Amino acid sequence: MLFRVVLAVAVLVIFVYGLVDVIRTDARLTRGISKPAWIIVMIVLPVIGAILWLLVGRPRNTTPVRQQYSGPTAPDDDPDFLRNLEMRRRNQAEAARLKKLKDELESKGDDGPAGTGPEGTGDADTHDTGDVK
Repeated sequence: MLFRVVLAVAVLVIFVYGLVDVIRTDARLTRGISKPAWIIVMIVLPVIGAILWLLVGRPRNTTPVRQQYSGPTAPDDDPDFLRNLEMRRRNQAEAARLKKLKDELESKGDDGPAGTGPEGTGDADTHDTGDVK
């Protein structure tokens, strides 16, 4: 009893696999007879047709065609999105840093009269060379 069930399942699996493989194969790649003829052979002679397909009709040295899913990817799966996100974060941090520095510079400029040194004494800024700027 168990043997008959296993045999029936095996026959069904071989038939379905062979039929699906025939249907998915490009018509130009089938060998022996045309693709519609292979489908008819598969339906009329399920086990023998599937075995013949796998031995004779199937294209050689080719793997089954896998369909590419071209739908949208999640943002955390897209490396370009993550790269752009990191660049945007860095640009925003740099803009915030520059704004802070500009605000600090403007607040220091408001402390004393224009053209004076940091202490507001009116002395010119000199360097080691003694040149006046």
